[in-house]
Amino acid sequence: MKGFGANGMAGLMKQANQMQMKMKKLQEELGTREYTGTAGGGAVTAKVNGENKVLTLTINPEVMKAGDTEMLQDLVTAAVNDALKTAKDESSKEMSKITGGMNIPGM
Repeated sequence: MKGFGANGMAGLMKQANQMQMKMKKLQEELGTREYTGTAGGGAVTAKVNGENKVLTLTINPEVMKAGDTEMLQDLVTAAVNDALKTAKDESSKEMSKITGGMNIPGM
């Protein structure tokens, strides 16, 4: 590459390694964070972690009294998807702080 001497290339490699270490540390931290999603005006609440695992699922007893299984299934699905979207959005936002907005495959 024109314009990059041995020192310039070594500097770029050092910066790349530092970015990689920061990204790994952030991924580990994001995996421990918890994110909440709701549906039906709070009738169903799901909590997930940054590893996309459902931690808790809370269903308001009033929803159970309605006896509408299909509606309950839809609310659970919506609450979990809401929590997962929040986790993904937060992860992307935090990662872009490190990468400067560069799209890095697999991140």
